[in-house]
Amino acid sequence: MIRHGYYCGIALVFCYEVPGPPVPASNLFFLSPGGEKTALPEWSFWLSDQQRYYIGRQMFVVVSSPEMIKQILVTDFSNFTNRTKPKLISKPMLDSILCLRDDRWKYVRSLLTPAFSDTKLKEMTPLINQACDVLLCNLEVYADSGKAFDIQRCYNCFTLDVVGSVAFGTEVDSQKNPDDPFVKNCRTFFEMSLFKPLLILILSFPGIMIPLLRIFPNKKQKELNGFFIQIIKNAIVYRHQQDAAERRRDFLQWMLDACDSADSLAAGCSGGLGPSAAPRHHEAPLAGTAPAGKAQKALTEDEIAGQAFLFLIAGYETTTSTLSFATYLLATNPECQEKVLREVDEFSAKHMVPDYQNVQELPYLDMVIAETLRMYPPAFRFTREAAKDCVVLGQHIPAGAVIETAVGHLHHDPEFWPEPEKFIPERFTEEAKKERHPFAYLPFGAGPRGCIGMKMGLLETKMTLLRILQKFQFKTCPETEIPLQLKSKATLGPKNGVYIMLESR
Repeated sequence: MIRHGYYCGIALVFCYEVPGPPVPASNLFFLSPGGEKTALPEWSFWLSDQQRYYIGRQMFVVVSSPEMIKQILVTDFSNFTNRTKPKLISKPMLDSILCLRDDRWKYVRSLLTPAFSDTKLKEMTPLINQACDVLLCNLEVYADSGKAFDIQRCYNCFTLDVVGSVAFGTEVDSQKNPDDPFVKNCRTFFEMSLFKPLLILILSFPGIMIPLLRIFPNKKQKELNGFFIQIIKNAIVYRHQQDAAERRRDFLQWMLDACDSADSLAAGCSGGLGPSAAPRHHEAPLAGTAPAGKAQKALTEDEIAGQAFLFLIAGYETTTSTLSFATYLLATNPECQEKVLREVDEFSAKHMVPDYQNVQELPYLDMVIAETLRMYPPAFRFTREAAKDCVVLGQHIPAGAVIETAVGHLHHDPEFWPEPEKFIPERFTEEAKKERHPFAYLPFGAGPRGCIGMKMGLLETKMTLLRILQKFQFKTCPETEIPLQLKSKATLGPKNGVYIMLESR
């Protein structure tokens, strides 16, 4: 079965002359038991500016040249607008901007972009601070005990509280209330994984296996999806019953506000949001409006649920991993931690409470977070699909090929990052950034389809580290795993947690 898919792929390579690794290629290298990122260093050994591999019969072109990446993500974006076409993804994820395609993606993204403006992030800061208050109380118990503990577990609870509060309008304390239905269902969702042998069959024979799986759906997955959709629908009903002044200023409310704005515009355009109204929703970097003659409807309830669900997936694992990696790097690089602590103390002498505006006064902490994301990018790969045959810097890309940007390899390329295995926050001084190719660093992607929640993720990470370092400092202990073992199922993260000790300041 695998051989059949492989030979189909080899025929395409000979036809299009796309360079590839020595035959036979390890097309399923990432399906190793446990999902560890053990295969990537070997893969990086032969990875040049462009390589190809196959998953079943699907051709993937791996790129790591900043110039090629720029052409794909920005210059030729119109040919690489979409991510890989989802086949087994169901609602609510199917309705998120991660999976939406073409004009519907463009329109929904334009509606959501204002929800991540500076004004909206300022309104969200108190919600992050509230979750930080709970986190600090929990961490104080560990500091007082003087014992080693896995701080990643604390970050898991913290980020789940933030996501529940901001995206679902649900107040939870996942550390003190692990049996809360929202907490239990979130954890069940993240623990679920597709049986690997079945995945191999799907990738090799999608025309046969995908229809079969649609006939025999996953009952547990359906129950989980229904749970999250119902939470959103209940919250929407509750918000509509409230006076405007009583409504929480969170991501869910911003989406509802966007729907109300779109509905108002639609009413002024004879029942549909026509091309004349669309530009009022399109902000840079998006360009263009709905196709002429086609009305775009406001966000549906399913699409609102889809964005909240994406918020859960993207905001939970990636932020947890970034906080965990930053903690590990500061604990194992005490000289860098001392610099951060001095900056934090200077900040605390001037400001009683951190907010969106004053946390911009922490340049070294910014550099620490940036270097953490360079060394351990949670989204270590992302894809775009070629709509038609094209040539990228002299290389032929066939229609339907999936372009995979190798962020993990790019961030460890010594051409751009001397001694890439070392933690050096000073790589991100303003002077150093100007000397480097702007597409050599892509923790959030780039171009019109880059991460819409980038500023929010950075704000949450920065405020959390600031609040912790105002009260504690990180210390290594015998249980600290050096170097960290990594896992890479969907995003990159520590495989065995991050064990440290906390010392009160």
